[in-house]
Formats: sequence, structure tokens, C-alpha cells
Amino acid sequence: SYALNEALHLSEREEKDIVEIFLKIEKEYQHIDKHTQGIILSQIDMLLQYSNRFYERQFITRKAVNNALLTQLEKLLDAYFDSEETLKQGLPTVEYLAENLHVSARYLSDLLRSLTGKNTQQHIHDKLIEEAKEKLTATSLSVAEIAYKLGFEHPQSFNKLFKKKTNVSPLAFRQLFH
Repeated sequence: SYALNEALHLSEREEKDIVEIFLKIEKEYQHIDKHTQGIILSQIDMLLQYSNRFYERQFITRKAVNNALLTQLEKLLDAYFDSEETLKQGLPTVEYLAENLHVSARYLSDLLRSLTGKNTQQHIHDKLIEEAKEKLTATSLSVAEIAYKLGFEHPQSFNKLFKKKTNVSPLAFRQLFH
């Protein structure tokens, strides 16, 4: 579920370690005996363990690149809500954001989770709530109109999400400011 440009980013030493594992596997399958399968499986397990380590580590060591992607995500969400896209296409999706950031949806969620502790869908919801709060306090639009402007097909869905995220209904939130 990852794109080609989301390959592991390895140091020279890490690349050497991975190549050594492949060489051991190649050497092992050239002379098969009763231990070959177990040895090859052990090497594959080691390869997967290293891959997991390097994958998780790249989110930490590539902070500058990752923070730039987070900034791009925020700008993309701002632009989406500032335009009329919500009226045309509804709520922004994880796939829409990933496609516009040129990464896979899975990679984007993994990256965001490592940086912020939240996945992409949670970021979308946070932005929705931020936009909703602004509209509830700064406009006289009805709650239903705000829901439609934010891209919800049904105001009830908006009410439910807003209450879940803020512990108050949109109407009760508005009344706190008027």
C-alpha cells in the first residue's frame, strides 16, 4: 500500500547490512540440506526486523522533510476549506490529501502518527472542528448551513462529530459566545 517514492531511506551502513542478508540467503540456497529452510527463514526474519527498524527510524531522522510535509498538509487543508471544494466534493479525504502530497495514504498516516500522535483522519477532523468553531463564532449561518459549507451531506453527521470532539453541541458552543 506504499508508493515507490516511499522506499526505505538507508545509510550506507544500513544498506550494506541489508545486502549482506541477501548474500547469505543466496549462498544458502546454493547448497540445500536439512538446515537450509530454517537458515533462510531466519535471514528473512532478520531482513524484516531491520526493515521495520529502518522504516520507523526514518520518521525520526528525516524530521526536516517530514515537518515540511506536515506544513504542506496544513496548507492543503486550509486551501481546501477556503475554496468552494467542500461544496463540490464534500469533506476532504485521506486519499485526496495523500494524492496531492504525492505519498500513499498509509505512508501519510504513519508519518503523521510518528510526528503528532494522530493519523490523517484525525488531522482532517481537527481542521473541521477548527473551521466549524470559527464559523459558529464569527458568522450568523445556521448550524445546518455551516455543516453543508464544511462538506457534510447531513447536518446530523456534523453535529455528532462536533459533539464527540468538543463535548458540546455546535449550538451550545455558539451560545457560549453570544
